[in-house]
Amino acid sequence: MRIIHIITRLILGGAQENTLITCRELAARGHDVVLITGPAVGPEGSLFEQTKNAKYKTIVIDELIRPIRPLPDRRAYKKIYKLLKKLQPEIVHTHSAKAGILGRLAAGKIKMQNHERKTPFIVHTVHGLAFHPYQNRLENRLFVAIEKYAAKYTDAFISVADAMTQQMLAEGIGRPEMFTTAYSAIDEDVFLSPVPQEQIAAFRKQHDIPSNAVVLISIGRLFYLKGHEYIIESAKTIAKQFPNVVWLFVGDGLLKNNLQQRIKSAGLENQFRFTGLVPPQQIPLVLQASDILVHCSLREGLARVLPQAMLCGKATIAFDVDGNREVVNENTGRLIKPKNIEQLTKACVELIEDKSLRDRLGQNGRELVKDMFSPKTMVDKIEALYRRLVFPRE
Repeated sequence: MRIIHIITRLILGGAQENTLITCRELAARGHDVVLITGPAVGPEGSLFEQTKNAKYKTIVIDELIRPIRPLPDRRAYKKIYKLLKKLQPEIVHTHSAKAGILGRLAAGKIKMQNHERKTPFIVHTVHGLAFHPYQNRLENRLFVAIEKYAAKYTDAFISVADAMTQQMLAEGIGRPEMFTTAYSAIDEDVFLSPVPQEQIAAFRKQHDIPSNAVVLISIGRLFYLKGHEYIIESAKTIAKQFPNVVWLFVGDGLLKNNLQQRIKSAGLENQFRFTGLVPPQQIPLVLQASDILVHCSLREGLARVLPQAMLCGKATIAFDVDGNREVVNENTGRLIKPKNIEQLTKACVELIEDKSLRDRLGQNGRELVKDMFSPKTMVDKIEALYRRLVFPRE
């Protein structure tokens, strides 16, 4: 099949890694795959390196950017339309908000012109939702209305968690039979393989982390709704009881200075470390050099770092939002109420004090996720969906 994937930008992120794995695996199976994306701008890093020497083609549209800008958006739409018209794919598969709207509208226009062929079939992956409880009602109503409109041009949805399907249907977007859950794939071998102890020791030394420290790691953009401030609040209590605990923030973003100021005001500079951006290939190292993953984001599809940490055998603590409960439970970690500092502190203290519990939860998590999040499992589901659309009589 000729398949085109469209995503707004290739920054460091779960949706982007998911898309690149999908394109890579589909191309390896003999499909003709093209990836259309915008430029990776800003402090979040870039994944363009992974597209080099790939078996699929990557096309960059400079006007395809994340902020809403009517003139560039219109030009991006026209360029997407021309590319789809030229390439005539059987499948157009969109990701992320901006590319999801422009890509589906452009593909829908072409589909209406192809009366006999009824192609391209249009698939959209729901990595996360543009509407959520932490923005005002007017914005939510606008985004829901836009998604309902785009759904008219959509043949099928892929959700990265059952929670995404439930939330879409609750807003009247799509029909149940349109949705398939395919957990977002991870290149698992590098997470399952032990990192040499000398590398772990070198990483700890680089970031001035004592060898006997218990490290609570958080991986994600330093941005709004990512929840770093709740970790800092809980640290005010935990640090008094456990002077050997170190909090490690992996990532970069607009709130870095703000978070560092909060830490300084709390007198916790000696117990927090910032790594800045870390290349994706080093994530197994930073996880295996740590002890507990603490993920306090308020808005996720299903946080990719949760199964990554579990593959490394690490216990996890996460807010009970969106799809997190599909992997975090009493057997793999601790799921707590969003914004609840008391519960967050209690969960951290419990795991800091009990290494055998951490190890047991980490091992249970590894067994749970290693098949759920394999590239083969995800791409088998996606490819089967494509075939049902393109070859319905098979």
